[in-house]
Amino acid sequence: MDVVSFGESLVVFNPDTPGPLRQVNGFRKSLGGAESNVLIALARLGHKVGWFSKLGDDEFGRYILNSIRAEGVDTSQVKMLRQESTGLLFKENYQSANPNVIYYRKNSAASTLSVDDINEDYLKQAKILHFTGITPALSSSACEAVFKAVEIAKTNGVLVSFDPNLRLKLWSLDEARSTILELAHYADIIMPGIDEAELLLGIKDVEAIADYFTAQGSKIVAIKLGSEGCYLRQESESRYVPGFKVEKVIDTVGAGDGFAAGLLAGILRKESLEESGKYANGIGAMATLAQGDSDGYPYFEQLLEFMGRKQRIER
Repeated sequence: MDVVSFGESLVVFNPDTPGPLRQVNGFRKSLGGAESNVLIALARLGHKVGWFSKLGDDEFGRYILNSIRAEGVDTSQVKMLRQESTGLLFKENYQSANPNVIYYRKNSAASTLSVDDINEDYLKQAKILHFTGITPALSSSACEAVFKAVEIAKTNGVLVSFDPNLRLKLWSLDEARSTILELAHYADIIMPGIDEAELLLGIKDVEAIADYFTAQGSKIVAIKLGSEGCYLRQESESRYVPGFKVEKVIDTVGAGDGFAAGLLAGILRKESLEESGKYANGIGAMATLAQGDSDGYPYFEQLLEFMGRKQRIER
């Protein structure tokens, strides 16, 4: 197994029209969830990946399970619960280029994740454990599960990949800062966005941010700079990798997860630091070309075409 991840996936309702939700009458259903997004993107690139979580034993839970499994992600460790429901997310396209999100995930099935849900044998056969700062925000038991999973990974030589994914609708900044920075000590690969790094650390200079996480023990630091690309640091090597120009952005949600998948794909393929950054920027950019969290993620041939590495035959 190349990458294993865990966390909450949700049913996302995308409005048919812009405006406040009280005036929207139609929605398009899709799949969302940072961790499953990363795994779907990696599976499309040809990597072997697995996801574990909890879902409500309801129609929305079955929709999520079937959708993730259909993408080639192993879901053998997912548990379906009859007493808890599957989480929901509504997008609102109003007042901003980025959609506002409204969660209905309190007391969801995934919020009951605990250390008892971790199969140590399943986790330790992976090359990389990827997790985000969303999962520890779900509940105290889910937070304990994150620390346990990281402990198992470190003990068994599994690389630990961490996307802080700061979500202030789930917990306060003080709570988030304390837990995320503690978890950062264990991350071999860390990939904060520039804005969340500033909130967490109180600094905005990318080199200073990279210095901080390198001092904590991270081997690779990837700082997401949005449309400008990213700043990467690995040991003594550091570089800016410019982003790809997107003429018309459709939906930015899922771009950061696509970035994470591209970076991990480059690492798994033993590409150079710069090439891994190009993969990351490319998938992040392609994610914005389609509505839906994972709809725009490419297969490897499509990524090469987008990056200009392979000629696209249209007719």
